[in-house]
Amino acid sequence: MSKLKVGVIISSTRPTRFGELPAKWILEKANARPEIEAELVDLRDFNLPFFDEVASNAWAPSQNPEAVRWQKKIGEFDAYIFVVAEYNRAITGALKNAIDQAYVEWNKKTFGAVGYGSVGGARAIENLRTIGVELQMASTRSAVHIAGADFFSVHPGFGGTKTLADLEGAIGPSAKDMLDQLIWWGTATKAAREDEAETAQAAE
Repeated sequence: MSKLKVGVIISSTRPTRFGELPAKWILEKANARPEIEAELVDLRDFNLPFFDEVASNAWAPSQNPEAVRWQKKIGEFDAYIFVVAEYNRAITGALKNAIDQAYVEWNKKTFGAVGYGSVGGARAIENLRTIGVELQMASTRSAVHIAGADFFSVHPGFGGTKTLADLEGAIGPSAKDMLDQLIWWGTATKAAREDEAETAQAAE
């Protein structure tokens, strides 16, 4: 089977965001795995409106060209790694809106997450997993949580002087577990989608 195409999605669009640092860190780790071909996907690169379609694209084709461009981009991937900022115990509004701009492109795929903040984005990641259920997605059990003193030690805005490589002992094992599970579930769901497509084609 060909490599899994994985989109690493940065969930914050703020000028002062921290998300680029963990996104580049996990992107490098993902691309070091022979089973994965990973690409950074930045929400800043898509001028998405607040969801304003007549319905989800599960029921009606989207009309906004930028929404369609977003759907085509995420449709390229077999799996996703969301780099998750936590706003008031949930994912960012920018990420929720981006997720809502598509439906069928997420279906029957898998995702992992890298969260950061005072509790490592744990509550936001759980929120994301709940959303993933509705999107018919499979979440990895393991996620990466950059939390507490570790988070402050690497955040330039809080005077951090360390790099994420300096935290390898703390977050490296969970990154490995998450990527292991992403590969297993990503391979399984990709094979199932391909079998389903072949069966549908044969029935035509």
